[in-house]
Amino acid sequence: MPVETPLRDIAKVIRSKNAGPFEITLDIVFKTREDFEAVKKSGVITKELVSQLYNVPTQSIITFGFFDLINAVKITLPRPRVQGGVGETDMHAAQQHVPLQEIRVPWPAS
Repeated sequence: MPVETPLRDIAKVIRSKNAGPFEITLDIVFKTREDFEAVKKSGVITKELVSQLYNVPTQSIITFGFFDLINAVKITLPRPRVQGGVGETDMHAAQQHVPLQEIRVPWPAS
């Protein structure tokens, strides 16, 4: 019977990084093809979910995709404020991945 498991317990890497002064990139990388395919097949990670988590309209999401060759999900979002601008709080975008870690995925009980 599957249980709701946080993505942080399934993915090998969940990170965010600077993608220039106007964009942030989010990466979810899986250790195995099986884990990647199971999460992809679950349908939990969607553009709509990312829109809700980051308070960004779906049409503003620059990149959203499952990349089979590298067992990864890649997302690029517009920055809420220009890098280094007034009110900007994370110049390197290194802390923006946290909402992704808490996504719950149906997963076989261990």
